[in-house]
Amino acid sequence: MNWMSALGLENVSARMRANLNEGAMAAEDRMELARLEWSAQKKRLQTILVLGIVMGGLTIVALVLLSLAILIHFWDSPERSVVAWVIAGVWVVAWASALVVLLAALRKSSHPFALTRAELARDWAFIKEKL
Repeated sequence: MNWMSALGLENVSARMRANLNEGAMAAEDRMELARLEWSAQKKRLQTILVLGIVMGGLTIVALVLLSLAILIHFWDSPERSVVAWVIAGVWVVAWASALVVLLAALRKSSHPFALTRAELARDWAFIKEKL
C-alpha cells in the first residue's frame, strides 16, 4: 500500500520537488547574472586604472610644458613664446579630455551589480510575500 498516496502527501512531495527545482534554476540564473556583471565591473576597473595612469603621465607632461611655456614666454623672441603656449594648450586639452573620460568611467562604476541586487530584492520580496 502506498502511504504517501493514501495520506495525500504525494501532491505535497511533488510540489516540494518542483519548488526545489525551480529554486535551483533561479539560483543558477542569479549566479550567471552576477558573473556577467562581475565581468563588466572588471572591464570598468581596468579602464579606470589605465585612465588613471594616463592622467598621471599627462599631468606631469602638462606641468613640465606649462613651466617651459612660462619660461620661454619671458625670452626675447615672441615667436617662441607663441609656439610654447600652443604646445602647452594642446597638452592641457589632452589632459582635460582624459579627465572627462576618467570621470565618466568612475560614474559608470559607482553602481556595480545593480541588476543582481534588483533581482535578489525581487526574489526576497516574493519569498516574504509567500511566507
